[in-house]
Amino acid sequence: MSRFIDIHVLQTLPPSNPNRDDTGAPKTATFGGVRRMRISSQAIKRATRESFEKELHESSRGIRTKRVPLLLKKAILRIEPTLEANVANLVGIVLAETVFRDKKKKDKKKYVNDISKNPELAFGELDALVFISGSEIQRMAEAIVEDAGTEDPHGAFSRRKDILQPEDQSFSVALFGRMVASNANMNVDAACQVAHALGVGEVESEYDYYTAVDDEKKRDDEADEGAGMIGTIEFASATVYRYATINVDLLEENLGSVDAADDAIRLFIDSFVRAMPTGKVTTFANRTLPDAVVVQVRDDQSINLVGAFEEPVPAKAAGDGTRKGFAGPAVERLVAFEKDMRALTGMTPKASLVAWTTHKAESIAELGQQVRLVDLGGAAVDALRGQQ
Repeated sequence: MSRFIDIHVLQTLPPSNPNRDDTGAPKTATFGGVRRMRISSQAIKRATRESFEKELHESSRGIRTKRVPLLLKKAILRIEPTLEANVANLVGIVLAETVFRDKKKKDKKKYVNDISKNPELAFGELDALVFISGSEIQRMAEAIVEDAGTEDPHGAFSRRKDILQPEDQSFSVALFGRMVASNANMNVDAACQVAHALGVGEVESEYDYYTAVDDEKKRDDEADEGAGMIGTIEFASATVYRYATINVDLLEENLGSVDAADDAIRLFIDSFVRAMPTGKVTTFANRTLPDAVVVQVRDDQSINLVGAFEEPVPAKAAGDGTRKGFAGPAVERLVAFEKDMRALTGMTPKASLVAWTTHKAESIAELGQQVRLVDLGGAAVDALRGQQ
């Protein structure tokens, strides 16, 4: 039976534009018949990855790039500087048998022959981005340096089996997956899924009209007093629901180690909970902490609780006439929805941890054991292993 860790986050954002579309407006989506603020899963994953990779050694970090050939060149010459005259051919061999492995044999041979005539061809950018780790680059470089001393380096390298091992994968590749169209053997199924963040209530965008003063022009008594620049910035505010889930068994398979998977889980949870895209952050200084977090260990399936907000949360007046905002009612809505789901389906998490940062979110305590926000990742790993 597969094991999953679900992470649910409610977070209030002040006026901001953390993730904008092609027009510069905050991204939105229609859900429950009304327009909501949206933050794309791609932006959230990028922010999360950049956060947890700060804790990793360079060799364990994921690199998404078209410049794999240059990385290979640098790695080969670090190992054996005397191969500089032949490094283009060696890089071509590695690419032909890894990134381009599924191409026809004659096409790969032609590719290597063309590089021997024009070495610079080896160091051009690839047609598509490739997600790879520093350890994988190093392993490929070590292998081709070893084979460079044989009579047929290409043949020797092509006979190597499973040159890319699970233990060489970065946490990023293991979590978010990799697809290489020209080599199915390099494909990695993502062990993590991240949803688009959605506002719990209806959103209305606003515009900030601004002017910029030309300092030198202002000092000139004869110049006109008009602004040096005029513009507008679109922004919005919302309490958003964020969700991610980790397939624990797949993550262990991808990394080839339970200990490595535990480290990846801990780092991912702590980073996902606190990291957010930083679009226009210098304009709005909109970094906040989550109002409430729920982390659940499951052995049935991952469950997104966004249905709690299909009916938008209204920022209506409370009984005493005061405004309640969105955060408190959103927490209450999430708690009620999750408890109903348990009662109606019989699907109960094996462990449930909660954290909150404001008294408005105290009702989240009904869903699990309280843990400090900074301890959630480690506590989730402890809860996971305690259920085995």
